[in-house]
Amino acid sequence: MAHKSAEGHQNEGKIGPKEDNLEMKTIKLLSIVVPSYNSQDYLRHCLDTVVQGGQEVEVIVVDDGSTDSTAEIAREYCDLFPEIVRLEQKTNGGHGSAVNRGLEVATGTYFKVVDSDDWLDIPDYMSVLSLLRSIGSVDLLITNYVYEYSYNGKHKVMQYRNVFPQNKVITWNSTQRFHFDQLMLMHSMFYRTALLRQCGIKLPEHTFYVDNLIAYLPLPYVKSLVYLDCSPYHYFIGRAGQSVNTQVMIRQIDQQLKVTRMMIEAYDIFNDIECENLRRYMLFYLSMMVAITITHIYIAEDKGLSCKADELWDFIRQQDEKLYVVLRRNFLNSCINFGQKISPRLISLGLNLIKHIYKFS
Repeated sequence: MAHKSAEGHQNEGKIGPKEDNLEMKTIKLLSIVVPSYNSQDYLRHCLDTVVQGGQEVEVIVVDDGSTDSTAEIAREYCDLFPEIVRLEQKTNGGHGSAVNRGLEVATGTYFKVVDSDDWLDIPDYMSVLSLLRSIGSVDLLITNYVYEYSYNGKHKVMQYRNVFPQNKVITWNSTQRFHFDQLMLMHSMFYRTALLRQCGIKLPEHTFYVDNLIAYLPLPYVKSLVYLDCSPYHYFIGRAGQSVNTQVMIRQIDQQLKVTRMMIEAYDIFNDIECENLRRYMLFYLSMMVAITITHIYIAEDKGLSCKADELWDFIRQQDEKLYVVLRRNFLNSCINFGQKISPRLISLGLNLIKHIYKFS
């Protein structure tokens, strides 16, 4: 992936060949891609919300080789909302592959991924469309999002009022510091479609945790952003087998390592990223990724896995000695490294701390 020196890219705003092929089609305001694999139990709930955007929105359901009734449900909505819903079918390639297909065919000015077990709050969704309709061109719209916990019925709103001014187009230079528990995740981000094509993002197939690549890799290409203080995206937590479940993450640690390495390789943080505010945030994101990855390696108490933590640190050191030092000194990583030397119980406490901070199951 060619992402070096993106912040200084001089072709900002130009469109690539793929977008030229779409210019004869009706341009929608927003493309919503719904990656779907064996989603029959919850897809209708998702689609019932996203179609409320009306004809300004195109909803692209990407059936990623499902073996249940996912495609049939999507066709029902295509028949009910022929000007809004489209179905793309492909062989199974994983979440990233489905997002790639959606980006290839999207005609909307803006681009959003909504997972098939999540949904949008209708009034806040309307507020987003109203802002996108009126604001002209902006590279990134940021909103709040909501964690919905299936196991206790509670929810948690993640907001950014302390970071961004409201309803004002700004650059990274105008942002304030993020709190320790704040990350811009895929759920909070509406990108300009042409920007995603410009930065050449292509997600790996058969890999979990690629949401982090969507939330991280395009950032240096973003020259203008706006924050809307509402919470359209509801992120469902606690479904059996969900990728953020602790035991699932341990089983899939190689995929978490793969995504973490891709994020580290993408940029020379201290040379490519000139804006101090953006550089600080990207370091913060990398610190979180490394902390979560290494914690799950240690908590498994598996000697076959434990060497992977050292391998990750060696990889970071080879990539960038300065980055290695900064990430090692990060608070969470320091606690994890200390806990690993003293007691596995401290690692468990570290994982609980990370869960509390970042709100995943």
